[in-house]
Amino acid sequence: MLKVLKAGFFTSVQDVGRFHHRNKGVPVSGSMDQLSVHKANTLLENDVNCAVLEVTMTGPTLIFEEETYIVLAGAIISVTLNNEPVHNYKVYKVHVGDILSYGKLEKGFRTYLALKGGFKTKEILGSRSFYLPITNNNRIEEGDTIPYKAVNSYEPKISEIKVDSFLDEVVLEVYKAPEYELLTDRQLEILFSKEFTISKENNRMAYQLVEQIEKHNISILTSATLPGTVQLTPSGKLIILMKDGQTTGGYPRILQLSDKSISILAQKREGNTVSFKFI
Repeated sequence: MLKVLKAGFFTSVQDVGRFHHRNKGVPVSGSMDQLSVHKANTLLENDVNCAVLEVTMTGPTLIFEEETYIVLAGAIISVTLNNEPVHNYKVYKVHVGDILSYGKLEKGFRTYLALKGGFKTKEILGSRSFYLPITNNNRIEEGDTIPYKAVNSYEPKISEIKVDSFLDEVVLEVYKAPEYELLTDRQLEILFSKEFTISKENNRMAYQLVEQIEKHNISILTSATLPGTVQLTPSGKLIILMKDGQTTGGYPRILQLSDKSISILAQKREGNTVSFKFI
């Protein structure tokens, strides 16, 4: 078990996601930054769907009650294991009673804790990902225990990797979405010529951008949406749906982010800027 001594701002269990249930209104969920999680699970020789802890902005304090091996990934946050610094994308062995503590956020917004074999929280609809309407919780709380299987002996093939960080990237690569062709020349010019600021309304459901591109009166039937769908409200505001975003929407869908761009955006916080570019 992993015991939570302090919960942090928003820490949850996530895996690749909950698929094949969108027709019932169930979002995909899963890790916001799948690229970083994939690297961490690969380094541990885990299955790609092994569940990890997603830590947002400020992290928890955790005590390990069984031996295992861990890897940190994603945002750069000051983290210590028994008061000794630990670094991203490096395998560490942890023993019974070891304490992992998160400190100051240095770059990015979300960091991940992966361990050998993954976390073993209850699987619901094919996923361990926290999502409040499905799992009755959306984050860990102080005093919680998170199950995992003890690993006493393991020889990693690779103990550390150097990763080309995308934490400084600001360009979001996109595809055309179904209502793209309804945009005016002026709206397109603004959309692809300026930078947009992340607003304070950003979370696992969606990111809103501060700048607007022009009002419109386009009306569509409620239609399917995906993580990474960029919606345009009548006021000209842009909303980018994320992993816990709704499965349908009535705003025009003008762009669709690539998978990499979803990971890039997941590492942005209020005040950061991004721009759009066609793949």
